[in-house]
Amino acid sequence: MSQPPKDRPARDPARDPARDRAREEDALRGRIPPGKAAKAPPPPPPLPVEEEGVEPLPEPEGPTEIIDTEYTIGQDNIEGTGRVPYDIHNPVFGISAAAVVIFTIVTLMFPGQLEPAFSGLRDALTGNLDWFFMLAGNVFVLLCLGLIVSPLGSVRLGGPDATPDFNLTGWFAMLFAAGMGIGLMFYGVSEPLGHFEAAMGGTVTEGGLRTDWAPLGGAEGNAEEARRLGMAATIFHWGLHPWAIYAVVALALALFAYNKGLPLTLRSVFYPIFGERIWGWPGHVIDILAVLATTFGLATSLGLGAEQATAGLAFLFGLGDGNVTKVVLIVAITLVAAVSVVVGVEKGVKRLSELNMGLAVLLLIFVIVVGPTMAILTGFFANLGAYATELLPLSNPFGRDDDNFRQGWTAFYWAWWISWSPFVGMFIARVSRGRTVRQFLTAVLIVPSLISVLWMTALGGTAIDITLGGYTGILDAPLELELFQMLNQLPLAAITSFVGIVLVVVFFITSSDSGSLVIDTIAAGGKINAPVPQRIFWVGIEGAVAIALLLGGGLIALQAMAVSTGLPFTVVLLGACYALVKGLIAERRELA
Repeated sequence: MSQPPKDRPARDPARDPARDRAREEDALRGRIPPGKAAKAPPPPPPLPVEEEGVEPLPEPEGPTEIIDTEYTIGQDNIEGTGRVPYDIHNPVFGISAAAVVIFTIVTLMFPGQLEPAFSGLRDALTGNLDWFFMLAGNVFVLLCLGLIVSPLGSVRLGGPDATPDFNLTGWFAMLFAAGMGIGLMFYGVSEPLGHFEAAMGGTVTEGGLRTDWAPLGGAEGNAEEARRLGMAATIFHWGLHPWAIYAVVALALALFAYNKGLPLTLRSVFYPIFGERIWGWPGHVIDILAVLATTFGLATSLGLGAEQATAGLAFLFGLGDGNVTKVVLIVAITLVAAVSVVVGVEKGVKRLSELNMGLAVLLLIFVIVVGPTMAILTGFFANLGAYATELLPLSNPFGRDDDNFRQGWTAFYWAWWISWSPFVGMFIARVSRGRTVRQFLTAVLIVPSLISVLWMTALGGTAIDITLGGYTGILDAPLELELFQMLNQLPLAAITSFVGIVLVVVFFITSSDSGSLVIDTIAAGGKINAPVPQRIFWVGIEGAVAIALLLGGGLIALQAMAVSTGLPFTVVLLGACYALVKGLIAERRELA
């Protein structure tokens, strides 16, 4: 039901700086002081003492198509106020938690014995459905580009009178934070170098099928062409496609929460399709899939982080790099993440994120300055050109024979990004209120993509240069050790390697902490102020799943679960695209 807000005072063009600062602080904490209600909802449940006087989400400002529903956040929740308080959505929390716990127990009961099963699952999904993942990725990119140039791009998140909660500099910095993570640390050296090596080797055919891992047709014996193709393939996996996936989720969440007045959960996006039924089993299934996808997507990243941190400690300090070390490391880091949850977002995640951002920038600048500086700076633009040239061939799922590359790399990546999308999407949605759809999509697609290009060019390009210079130690090392082997060829290797280990560990902590907040928000029916013990529970679950997957099948198991949970959620996101367009059309009609 469409209705403009009633009795709302006109927007004051003379903004009060003190009010703006208070608003920004509240937005950073995930809350905004309440203003005049656009409609009169039932009173919210009482908040903890320190949260009194604030609402979890801001109200729409200006005429918006607020969805008239009798549902209130938390009405289906089960609450307890004993020594361990809880506030969980029934049945989303119970089914999600039970499924993850059962999976973890079964996998830990048979350590190492399930690897063939995980390998078969991963190969079956990526081998038979690579075309589906790739087509879905193309749909997300085309939708974002279409919205940017369409009249729907003028719709403002939060209502036509909403103003951004953060200035451009702060907003770009947070998009940069969302774009950085364990994946860039793990694959920053290994992926460009791996694609370069495979392309240099050219195509290899056995029994009529290609067995090499080169992208497209490779570049046998041509070092410059192999570098160009390898960097284009790497940027393809870290550029527009993953960020279009995140942007679709973030935009849909922001629109239906900030403009439509619905809870900040995935089910709200599907109101144009299911109507009031989203509060029943259709919505339960969507939120359960979101919890499972996020849990296993995070576990994949945490497992990669544990592999790389353990390899770095063994390389730098001579510590053991076996499963015992990995498990001890995951347990220790999970405990630190739990402490971060207890001290709160302001003192925990925010400070750790600021530390990590500073270290990541310093490491990037160091590699650019002491590495092949001119090659990196010119390579940045050359790599962008290579990406633009090869984008269409790399995006095409049909008529290609580079099965290993397409299935083993691209299909896995797309499934991994999709499983991460509720996590990253909700973070981006939380900090993007007040932007137009056009501003939002342009920034979310372009800023993190350019940062990823620079990161891969600096680290991967340096590794390729060192390899072409005759040093083969990076290529010969395991994937998780290649970053440290590359840093070992530069000055101050001990210091930079230690910084690399710290980056991986802190990314682990912040990913676990922030991920637990997103998962708990969904499992609590949209509440962002649910009791702390619930977030501690999810932090522990993420660590346990990462341990189970590492012991149950290592990297193969991590990839298998990311793909298997990403598959059903891909269907969910394709439906979200349709609902998003319907929601934007209704919003645009309200302004006409």
